[in-house]
Amino acid sequence: MNEFDTIKNFFSWSETGTGLEKSVGDDCAILNVNNDASVVTSMDTLVEGIHFTKDTKPEDIAYKALAVNLSDIAAMGANPRFFTLSLTIPEINPSWLQKFSESLKALSNSFNVRLIGGDTTKGPLNVSISIFGEVKKGLALQRSGAMAGDLIFISGELGDAAMAYKGLKINDSTLLRLNRPSPRIELGQRLTPVATSCIDISDGLYQDLGHILSMSRVGCKIDLEKLPMSDDVKDYVDSSSNWCVPFAGGDDYELCFTAPKSMRNKVEDISSELNLPLTCIGEITKDIKFTVKGGSVEECYSYQHF
Repeated sequence: MNEFDTIKNFFSWSETGTGLEKSVGDDCAILNVNNDASVVTSMDTLVEGIHFTKDTKPEDIAYKALAVNLSDIAAMGANPRFFTLSLTIPEINPSWLQKFSESLKALSNSFNVRLIGGDTTKGPLNVSISIFGEVKKGLALQRSGAMAGDLIFISGELGDAAMAYKGLKINDSTLLRLNRPSPRIELGQRLTPVATSCIDISDGLYQDLGHILSMSRVGCKIDLEKLPMSDDVKDYVDSSSNWCVPFAGGDDYELCFTAPKSMRNKVEDISSELNLPLTCIGEITKDIKFTVKGGSVEECYSYQHF
């Protein structure tokens, strides 16, 4: 089986539809974009030995590769539409590819996002996905809108994925959070008239909230004891007094967003309607400092790519 047979057999399941004139099989895909919408796009790469281990299941690799890109779309408050796949594999293994393809297809179908092309090549295993979404003009959430007095919220819980990645607690729950994060697409869309800034937590709350502060030219005060954590993470923090896992661990793919105090009731309504915890952990300040209370984080460092 060669490269083109691989594409035909495993990655030609996308069909034409709304906004998609031409998909897999040509030099470029052809997209029709709504004039009332802005296109948002992002790309993430997962590399064996860095983002996943050699024994990670192909279906989990596929799921996470698309999920982390969907999370970027969620952070913009956008609707995912299309994605491309660049797959580097050491050999053509039909069984591995079948499991990878089925998982990728299932997740793409659940979010109605279509595979429109890509590339395959031989080499050390890594997966790159570029994703495209759309959002009504002027409504895209960004990192630069936080203002003094805004409240800081976190969706879901922090730290479980880092617990599994670091080998601190490996069970079905922590592995699920590491290998199959939940893209908060609906939450992002509901936040467009509410939030002043938003980011997805990929490298850790410390670093990613820091991006909001830098882009918005503000500071913050947060309370570590308010960080949303599972029982596994709480038990670890209680026994070790180490806050680094939930504060800087990364791989959470939850949304961190800011909103005016006047919007707090609306945030609580969204939380109830989506059955998703949205926890206030602090406040944006004029003083350009990252202030933390409730514990020591002096030795905490978020993930660095280099």
